Amino acid sequence: MRHSGNDLINPFKTLERAGLQEGDTMADLGAGALGHFVFPAAQMVGPGGRVYAVDIDKHALKAIERAAKHEQYWNITPVWSDIEVLRAARVPDASCQLVVVANNLYLSQNRAGLVSEAMRLCAPGGRILMIEWQACRTAIGPAPEHRMPTHEAKRYFADPNLSLVSEFDAGDCHYALLYQMKGRPDRSIEVVNQATH
Repeated sequence: MRHSGNDLINPFKTLERAGLQEGDTMADLGAGALGHFVFPAAQMVGPGGRVYAVDIDKHALKAIERAAKHEQYWNITPVWSDIEVLRAARVPDASCQLVVVANNLYLSQNRAGLVSEAMRLCAPGGRILMIEWQACRTAIGPAPEHRMPTHEAKRYFADPNLSLVSEFDAGDCHYALLYQMKGRPDRSIEVVNQATH
């Protein structure tokens, strides 16, 4: 099993809490070279599912591609794209049961574009999982003044097509907001309401 080196967020517990299931399609916007959510998601969705690892850094995508081949995860698709630009990612509209935006909103220069792209990829009844650093001082991570408080993150996701279905701590240093897209899902979605740590 691949280890991303990031023990701050348990990806399996967090993705389970977000309702990721076998056979689902997931996109990780800003996946990074280690694929902290990509590889656990690939294992969870199984061979009948798909995981899109979306990033602007070609070196990060090459690292994910090499690791996926080495570990025989044939359900991972690296996608080179600027996650802040609507329709830039070559991923079909409304194709994902879960879209992950982890530790990228606070860095984004075009937050509205990032949220719009996440919404474009999200299937009717699907979910968007937004994870950010808690707005407090920790031993690692960005300075507190660069972190995004929960109320500010919620403003970017204030859209009539989204409803906040869960808000939880994603480890000791992060918070998570789980939104559901309006519309009827292809299957029943059960969001787990248990603690992630």
